[in-house]
Formats: sequence, C-alpha cells, structure tokens
Amino acid sequence: MQYVWMVIVGFVVGLIARALLPGDQKLGLIMTAVLGIVGSFVAGFLGQAIGWYQAGEGAGFIGSVVGAILVLFIYAKLVNKPSPPA
Repeated sequence: MQYVWMVIVGFVVGLIARALLPGDQKLGLIMTAVLGIVGSFVAGFLGQAIGWYQAGEGAGFIGSVVGAILVLFIYAKLVNKPSPPA
C-alpha cells in the first residue's frame, strides 16, 4: 500500500510543479507521477546533503514540490533544445 500512496502523492506533487513552472510541459499522467516521485527523492537527497533531513528521513510535501520543480526545469532544458539555424 505504501507504493500506491507514493504514486498518488507523486502525481499530486508533479501536477503542482507543472502548474507553478511557467511554460508548456508536454507530459502525460505517468510522466507527471514519475516527475513528482523523482522530485521527492531529489529533495530528500539534497536536504540530507545540506543537513536539513536526517538519514532515512523523507522530504516534506513542500520540499517535494521544490524538488519536482527543479527536476522539471532540468528536464525542460534537456528536451527543448533549440534547433540549429538552417
């Protein structure tokens, strides 16, 4: 049941991150959930590296949203590369 909640919360976090970051992100439902889950992991790892969280402690909801925004920003920069001039 823990994995089901992780997917649901990841989807909500991904939706919030997509709503807060300006621009047009063409992600489906599954990629939105993956975005939220990865954002939560990124926030947890960065929080542990900075010293905000203890080892094994997960990031909070706001931290997960910030991590998802960071992941979405990096994803948009990697995928939406401008085409070279003709």
